[in-house]
Amino acid sequence: MRRLKAEWEPHKLVLLAFPHEETDWARQGNLQQSYAPFVRIAQAIAYSQSVYILCRDKESIADLFCSKNNMIFIEADYDDTWTRDYGPLSVEEEGKKKLLDFRFDGWGGKFDAAKDDAVNRFLHSKGYFGTTPMESIDFVLEGGSIESDGAGTILATSRCLCNPNRNGGLSKEEVEARLRQSLGAKRILWLDHGYLAGDDTDSHIDTLARFVDEETIAYIRCDDPDDEHYEELWAMKEQLRSFRTQRGDPYRLVALPMAPARHDAEGRRLPTTYANFLIANRALLYPSYGDRTLDRRVGEIFADLFPGREIIPIPSSLLVTQGGSLHCSTMQVDY
Repeated sequence: MRRLKAEWEPHKLVLLAFPHEETDWARQGNLQQSYAPFVRIAQAIAYSQSVYILCRDKESIADLFCSKNNMIFIEADYDDTWTRDYGPLSVEEEGKKKLLDFRFDGWGGKFDAAKDDAVNRFLHSKGYFGTTPMESIDFVLEGGSIESDGAGTILATSRCLCNPNRNGGLSKEEVEARLRQSLGAKRILWLDHGYLAGDDTDSHIDTLARFVDEETIAYIRCDDPDDEHYEELWAMKEQLRSFRTQRGDPYRLVALPMAPARHDAEGRRLPTTYANFLIANRALLYPSYGDRTLDRRVGEIFADLFPGREIIPIPSSLLVTQGGSLHCSTMQVDY
């Protein structure tokens, strides 16, 4: 039987990809500035576990770090920096580790993605995942579009997984069949509500609601009736309240506040969200957006949720200018 591991389970490394001159970071004229959050993320993780850092020129990138302990710099070709959505998924099958390489098409063909889609096969062929087998699956699936409790429950949004721009627009039943086959899913909890303005992913679950453990879900709540997200996020909360654990109990729901509104130079709202946190082996990294009161409040919530981990805020206002945030920039891998 196959099982998709939960993020809080111990894993071998975290995969990142550094901005380079052919990414959108460079096309917007802020390549050098864009390095800062990626350096911060890598350093916050590397004090206690390994980090693989994809780059174009490892000598120039490595010079940005005061300490390179637990960091492996890998020269590779890739389109962009969102490893959450094209990195391998870690599963167990009959008690043995295995990696899954799904197709990545740039969030339904919105962006070039052929190089991103080849990254996992490149890393595996070069031995960076040891002798752990990797299975390539002819199905579009992004890591940020699913949440696993490690025990067979998958949390996802219908707006993303059933979107016509993924796999031709499959029904829930058809998607469920594929997730049962490829991930060993026992059941799928579908959210039909919730979105973030400025989000290119068609409502990835990791921007809206996240498993904290098998019985707890942290989710984004909007309390401002004048905010465009208000009705959708309240409908999402009501749907979350209807879900039951595998034991039949209601989930413990923990509300995360709506992140401060941020806009790009043209006035378009950016997809800021506190749900885009990363559970590392010994730390909880969460995005901060420059609002001291809100950032501190969210840090206190995470401290209660993850008492055994160091709570580390990562300034992420620059990340969201490219449509992603902290979790989108990382992928945990176990091999």
